[in-house]
Amino acid sequence: MRKLFLFLFTLVTCSVSAQTVLVDKVTDPVEWVSPLVGTDSKHSLSNGNTYPAIALPWGMNFWMPQTGKMGDGWGYQYSADKIRGFKQTHQPSPWMNDYGQFAIMPVTGKLRFDQDSRASWFSHKAEVAKPYYYSVYLADHDVTTEITPTERAARFRFTFPQTDSAFVVVDAFDQGSYVKVIPGENKIVGYTTKNSGGVPENFKNYFVIVFDKPFAYTHTWRDSVLSNNLELQANHVGAVIGFKTKKGEQVNARVASSFISPEQAELNLREIGNDDFETVKTKGKQTWNKQLSRVAVEGGTPEQIRTFYSNLYRTLLFPRKFYELDANGQVVHYSPYNGKVLPGFMYTDTGFWDTFRALFPFLNLMYPSINAEIQEGLANTYKEGGWLPEWASPGYRNVMVGNNSASVVADAYLKGIRGQDIKALYEGMLKGANNEGPLTAVGRAGASYYNKLGYVPYDVKINENAARTLEYAYDDFAIYQLAKALKRPKKEINLYARRAQNYRNLYDPSTGLMRGKNQDGTFQKPFNPFKWGDAFTEGNSWHYSWSVFHDVQGLIDLMGGKANFTAKLDSVFSLPPVYDESYYGFVIHEIREMQIANMGQYAHGNQPIQHMIYLYNYSGEPWKAQYWVRETMNRMYTSAPDGYCGDEDNGQTSAWYVFSALGFYPVTPAVDQYVLGAPLFRKATLKLENGKEIVINASQNSDENRYIQSMRLNGKSYDKNWLSFTELMKGASMDFEMTNTPNKQRGTKEEAFPYSMSREK
Repeated sequence: MRKLFLFLFTLVTCSVSAQTVLVDKVTDPVEWVSPLVGTDSKHSLSNGNTYPAIALPWGMNFWMPQTGKMGDGWGYQYSADKIRGFKQTHQPSPWMNDYGQFAIMPVTGKLRFDQDSRASWFSHKAEVAKPYYYSVYLADHDVTTEITPTERAARFRFTFPQTDSAFVVVDAFDQGSYVKVIPGENKIVGYTTKNSGGVPENFKNYFVIVFDKPFAYTHTWRDSVLSNNLELQANHVGAVIGFKTKKGEQVNARVASSFISPEQAELNLREIGNDDFETVKTKGKQTWNKQLSRVAVEGGTPEQIRTFYSNLYRTLLFPRKFYELDANGQVVHYSPYNGKVLPGFMYTDTGFWDTFRALFPFLNLMYPSINAEIQEGLANTYKEGGWLPEWASPGYRNVMVGNNSASVVADAYLKGIRGQDIKALYEGMLKGANNEGPLTAVGRAGASYYNKLGYVPYDVKINENAARTLEYAYDDFAIYQLAKALKRPKKEINLYARRAQNYRNLYDPSTGLMRGKNQDGTFQKPFNPFKWGDAFTEGNSWHYSWSVFHDVQGLIDLMGGKANFTAKLDSVFSLPPVYDESYYGFVIHEIREMQIANMGQYAHGNQPIQHMIYLYNYSGEPWKAQYWVRETMNRMYTSAPDGYCGDEDNGQTSAWYVFSALGFYPVTPAVDQYVLGAPLFRKATLKLENGKEIVINASQNSDENRYIQSMRLNGKSYDKNWLSFTELMKGASMDFEMTNTPNKQRGTKEEAFPYSMSREK
């Protein structure tokens, strides 16, 4: 009995210890990444709405295993049990869907080429997913497929059984496609036009596939009909090539594509050159490790390390490169705005409504050379399309609200990024700020009302009007900040300074919340602060009332002072997760994600409220920010396939986690400050592009010790609730003394509070 007791005691002790084991050093960060995080999603409930992107950082082409049918935005779902193909993809989100897409699928036995009959059962137990490598066993065909990517190309390796009926199917998809089999070169070429919008009429993605084994069988197909022709063009075409294989024989294929021409697709194969599969794989791993190692964390649990690097991986995928290198090595791009091939950079597949908040500020801090290229691309977008984009995929898309390109452009310039045509970008900002665009989501819907009344009215048939007003006011602040830096005329600077205060026009003192307002100056009636949509965008008044990023002190004053403001913040978490979905007529997935999270009205699964927790720093109770940031990281993020609490949204929700785990967050892009939370790890080292380092130490950090007792910055006591970007870029060391009880004296005085426009001197 005593031996049994000792055994059980030892078992329990080991289990407890195992739960608190910390990772001292991460030497191979890419091996901590799971591309499957967020893939356990569906139309009615998002746990990320991601797919396993097999790609290089910011790569032009991604690859994915395809479980969904052709055209289904949910191209890979963790719950699926069959794979239909391996798809080149440029999909930023299931809601935006895809373009530049075609699929490759190995088949054995009876030839099957349509998407249903060729599909094979698979198991996650026989699946390996890494950013730089994917492998899966296709049970119905007894074939293992492996993929490893470059930026514009990829290598495939198929391991076949012994058979005289080994095939590879190429599906160029519908909406107009072309294939040609060239047996003498072991090659298939073609193009796909399938897209979901945002493209000119001449849009094509040209592909080339070169095998290392001669073809014993060649066919093309159209819809469901096999053809003996080697070349075919129609609405939906594909190709099939076949071999005789020995048991365990590996057939390799090199694949590349181009948006410019078939010849450029061949040039893009140069990224592989003579490298074999293992060499491409090794280089891909090295590329990921180089970028991920720029942020080195240690002193966290294995789960925290996995979650951190999985989020950092997602932060480095979008926006994607949409440029190519011509025969002379010069940067060129196919313009999704005018259909021409032009010199210069181009990036795409990002929605600024999401990513202006944290994704772009993170690039400005850690990867400014990438954002310098993105900014050049934005200038090219304005020159080629006449407007700055708000959601690009690959060209202008008519979705979401706001004019947040102003924030993206201003923050980059104010954070020191140069080389872009800032004159053209500023011109584009002013055009977008004062005009309605060719699409509702380009320029500013309701611009004339906003410029005349100071808000977009509720009763003029412009949806989500209050959300537009609040975001326009912040965007005007971003223009104001950039105008000062560019030494624009005083009259112009003052105009945008005044407009930046337009958020005040929607504050309703009777409810203490933002509320839609009619053209005659009366507030909308009836008003339900829990009603989603209507005056707001994918949220309600409790979510949007905090969207005064640039003047939190002004909002505090409107709400009657710090105590009332803090109580209002507290209410977000204490209110029940009730909702009114009548505007939509059904419960949208964002509502359901809030409802089931058990965090009251806090809807972290969508962007409008993600900065709210940090606002406690402006009212003198920073310990509440420290508590709720840690709660959100603990409860809303994991490294599992259901590891997000809503749409990941092209790096934004991941960038929130990365910033928050480091201990600070960019509440107000276009100012020099980050607002403090509290670090998650015992140590983090940020290796800046300028050669300097930011070292963050919190040696007593633990799940219980989540509060900041004291802090030292560069060896000196520091009691502010914010950090200066300019000072951090010089290199910095931060030492946090962490404790399990809030320090209610630190950060409580107004001189410790972060920037607010109302406090400008």
